[in-house]
Amino acid sequence: MSRNNSVYAVLNCDDILHEILLQLPPSTISQSVIVSKRWLRVICSSSFRRRYLSRWGQNYRLLGFFVCNFLYLGRPRDGYRRPTWEPALPLLSTCKEGDDLKLSGILKRLGYFMDCSNGIILSGLHPKTYYVYNTMTKQQYQLPEPQQFYKTLCMALIVEEYLDDEICYKVIRAKCEGKLKERNTVSIETFSSKTGKWKQSTLMCPTSFALRPRTVGMVVGGVVHWFAMWGKLAIYDPRLGDRHIALVKLPAGELSVEHEESVLGESSDGLLQYGQSSNLGLEIWILEKEAGANPSMYCNCTHLRYNWILRWRLNFKVIWKQIPSLSMHFKETQILSFLPQNSKSVFIKLGWNIVLCDLETKTVEIVNYQGRGGSISWESSKVVPYFLPAWPLSSSVS
Repeated sequence: MSRNNSVYAVLNCDDILHEILLQLPPSTISQSVIVSKRWLRVICSSSFRRRYLSRWGQNYRLLGFFVCNFLYLGRPRDGYRRPTWEPALPLLSTCKEGDDLKLSGILKRLGYFMDCSNGIILSGLHPKTYYVYNTMTKQQYQLPEPQQFYKTLCMALIVEEYLDDEICYKVIRAKCEGKLKERNTVSIETFSSKTGKWKQSTLMCPTSFALRPRTVGMVVGGVVHWFAMWGKLAIYDPRLGDRHIALVKLPAGELSVEHEESVLGESSDGLLQYGQSSNLGLEIWILEKEAGANPSMYCNCTHLRYNWILRWRLNFKVIWKQIPSLSMHFKETQILSFLPQNSKSVFIKLGWNIVLCDLETKTVEIVNYQGRGGSISWESSKVVPYFLPAWPLSSSVS
């Protein structure tokens, strides 16, 4: 066999091509799909995607910010009605891709925004109508009507994995007591895309608790974290068969002891991170479990002890000095959101302005968006950044 034929035979082996492509940095892997149809097939395969992301991690691109107004979502019949000029699912677009999503018209058919994860949008209207939309494949799915009626509830969206162009996900509805009575049980209903059905179950906790109404759980490693009343965090692992909830007391902080806003996110090392802010500044912690515990995230979570580790503390004066024109909004400065799987940056709101803050260098930059930010009722709304995984799909590459 000639040398040229040997090289061709090596490059024609998918296993060897896998190993070669694994060496490419994220900045070039997306462009490599145009080399050939074979490279496109290999890179877009679920097996290569899992291996590559386990080595390099997932990159994301920001499309904009979704706005969820709690005055409309799940309102009673005699509740506050949305003005006809205001869209049900506003998107403050930050790029052309976000503009295209708005112009496509799909957002007008999805109801109100609830949550998003890995590019998947959960929307609808409480307590019966729910949609799941995949922006990358442009697939929309309406969930069947839930069996249980929850007047007040909180949600969670779990995107488990991608199987080629298909997604596996779960949607959880958790009942919140209207009178905020503490109980040691909570009723939940879970929809699974694998079964196409809702399933009701009851979660138990060793002590009394109450979930915070109209909130969305943060999912880290398949584990759901909900804000609970009276300064607590409820942790639920749906993969366990014992159906138990663990409670963890949230940290008090110093700079943000009288906090007005609090958010949850996932750190770059796969841990839950919690941030809170007052009009003076913000503080951010990560949640670590006891030393020597099983490395699986929160396995048997009701039997573990947790520790909050302070990672960042930032005085808002640092921001006001860098952007003097926004210092007039010092009373309206608060933490807005984390970035996905990111421990070094955070979005901060100043009035209707949004800035991206680098916590290491303590530098900020204004995030420009297209939308009527000045008309948003920020006090009654949740503003959530919408990211897409930066990974090519075979259906989206010509």
